[in-house]
Amino acid sequence: MQFHQHTLDNGLDVIAETNPRAHSVALGFFVQTGARDESADLSGVSHFLEHMAFKGNERFSAEDVNRIFDEVGAQYNASTSEEVTVYYAAILPEYLPQTFELLANLLRPALRPEDFAVEQQVILEEIGMYEDAPPFLAYDLAMQTHFDGHPLGRRILGTTESVSALTAEEMRRYFCEHYRAPRMVLAAAGRLDWQTLLSLASRHCSAWPPGRRDRTLHEIHPAGGTAVIHRPAHLQQHVMQMAPAPPATSSLRFAADLLAVIVGDDSGSRLYWELVDPGLAEAAELNYNDYSDCGTWCTYLSCPPDATADNLRRIAELYAAVNAEGVTEEELDRARNKVATRIVLGAERPMGRLSSVAANWLYRREYRTVEADLETVQSLTGDDLRALLERYPLGQTTTVGVGPLEALPVDRHR
Repeated sequence: MQFHQHTLDNGLDVIAETNPRAHSVALGFFVQTGARDESADLSGVSHFLEHMAFKGNERFSAEDVNRIFDEVGAQYNASTSEEVTVYYAAILPEYLPQTFELLANLLRPALRPEDFAVEQQVILEEIGMYEDAPPFLAYDLAMQTHFDGHPLGRRILGTTESVSALTAEEMRRYFCEHYRAPRMVLAAAGRLDWQTLLSLASRHCSAWPPGRRDRTLHEIHPAGGTAVIHRPAHLQQHVMQMAPAPPATSSLRFAADLLAVIVGDDSGSRLYWELVDPGLAEAAELNYNDYSDCGTWCTYLSCPPDATADNLRRIAELYAAVNAEGVTEEELDRARNKVATRIVLGAERPMGRLSSVAANWLYRREYRTVEADLETVQSLTGDDLRALLERYPLGQTTTVGVGPLEALPVDRHR
């Protein structure tokens, strides 16, 4: 495998990991824009804009978009997060030119008012659907509470009020500001010719407008606190807790990945054996989420309402023990193997490598091979995890709930 990088005159970064032994190619446009780049009045516009991209432009209609992707057998989609909107496709190598042209045109949508009105209703229905899904609702509430007053606390989908009030003209202004070449990375992985990719990028993307590369970052001091959405008809109580963790730029992120596996993986972790295996909870997990300038330990608990207080106490005591004592060498060995397996399995498909190669470039402007990631994971020691816990101890800065309980117990181990 070989890594290539070039920046077009307008500022568009083009990167690729070519692999002549692969049988497919994956490519995507990663746009540095998401919920954190929106104002309160425009909450949800990034995700809405992602939907509008598939409505086509003067070159391709919405029907053309679906038809051409189908004709080349592409696996394609798009997604929006707090920080990135991505449009991607995985195809057979011979269909790279057609697929590239189509993806590039998605980044230049017409944003027609008639399409806007139709898709606005689709988004509102999607918001309603997610509000009926307690885990998603708990996550949104946790982010809003944890990052109160900070852009990371904004909902990716927006709210019913913000999406209903949004206008097509406001979306056009947002598009013109954020969909500029320096805020994007074109990434590809798999079986492709680098010069062919550069030629396609020059042909279809060189006229895109230049601009600033970096977003405005704000110093983060998580407010934390407790919040509850009372849903008396629900049978389970869903609790989400958050605490500070390393940002995406930190070298501690590798240790954080391992610690999350040891403490909160969905099988074989401390939380699993403490709460799920004995039947005390339906789910009990710890995840590590990283962003440009911060990270979070994110704990999720789903259990009967009358078991919530005891389970939260068990989680707090478990975290206190890990903070004080660290983890065992046996736990560390198992976590290394789990993470290494995930790295290798993800790397066996170009689509998996696309995400890794693009994320490394977006957040750190670096290229890391699979071998480098494996070497880093295998080199981590108990001392590395202790250093992580000294700076970012497990805890419950923020606790929110969705379910029958009208209030949550105060965590004495905070």
